[in-house]
Amino acid sequence: MAKETSKRKKIKKRKVIKKSPRLQPTSTPEELLNYYKDMLLIRRFEEKAGQLYGMSMIAGFCHLYIGQEAVVVGMQAAANREIDTVITSYRDHGHMLASNMDPKGVMAELTGRSGGYSKGKGGSMHMFSREKNFFGGHGIVGAQVPIGTGLGFAHKYKKDGGVCMTYFGDGASNQGQVFESFNMASLWNLPVVYVIENNRYAMGTSVKRASSNQELFSRGEAFGIPGVSVDGMDVLAVKEAGIKALKYARSGKGPFILGMQTYRYRGHSMSDPARYRSREEVSKVRSERDPIDRVRQYVLDAKATDEEGLKKIDSDVKTLVSHASEYAQESPEPDISELYTDILIEI
Repeated sequence: MAKETSKRKKIKKRKVIKKSPRLQPTSTPEELLNYYKDMLLIRRFEEKAGQLYGMSMIAGFCHLYIGQEAVVVGMQAAANREIDTVITSYRDHGHMLASNMDPKGVMAELTGRSGGYSKGKGGSMHMFSREKNFFGGHGIVGAQVPIGTGLGFAHKYKKDGGVCMTYFGDGASNQGQVFESFNMASLWNLPVVYVIENNRYAMGTSVKRASSNQELFSRGEAFGIPGVSVDGMDVLAVKEAGIKALKYARSGKGPFILGMQTYRYRGHSMSDPARYRSREEVSKVRSERDPIDRVRQYVLDAKATDEEGLKKIDSDVKTLVSHASEYAQESPEPDISELYTDILIEI
């Protein structure tokens, strides 16, 4: 019994930070302009995807990222894109675009065409790009978390200095495999940053009704994993928190959890009317906390460009998305022979 007590005393205890400090912006005017462009591209792309879904050009499920753009753009701004890896859930189009994946290839995959990243066979939820270190959107709730933990193991095994940014939502945070992953990552000090995109409603149930502890960033406390709550509607707050979390994981100290307080404007998927919340609630968030309006103001305050410059950016982004849509509709459907590729090896 004495030996057991002695062992317990040696278990590492890592501090859990209750909320992130408000940090001063450190980005240059040029960087702020790039954040604005990237976030605007995601929003316009998703709006177009919603239109194509309504026209039956996109089949199956389609989960839009509108409202959450600051999370992935801020994290990518903090990351080392040469070596860090990304894995996420089915709400993945924004993550792909922020990882510099070609909008044409992403849109073509949404429409099930051969020019898509998965040759038209993956659809909205299953695209990958080894070239961009993007290891997919994943359709099963929470399934990407153990895979992301495995990617962290690969980084440590290869000693390449990389960190895996593993994204999941507030709904997935209640899955058992998430806690198994936390335990393994902490036990082996794996370089993983778990990014919880808490948009408050999971599949339609408020986080207040689904989680006894709504401070999701503290979920790793039992495993000795530090966490911090972040304003996920502010790209600069996300970037600063991301820099600290990635530095922590990269230094060999183990995993870190970022609890992003964000919000989605659309339903869980295109088939969700979102009747579990009021229009007034959504309108209030849009008018007071919209992430693109916020970074737009940062751009103007930094004199990175003026109103005319912002209009030109919006026009250019719309043109880019329009070209992606045209490419997706013109690209041929996969040949019947593709049914057997990437699945069966004939010996």
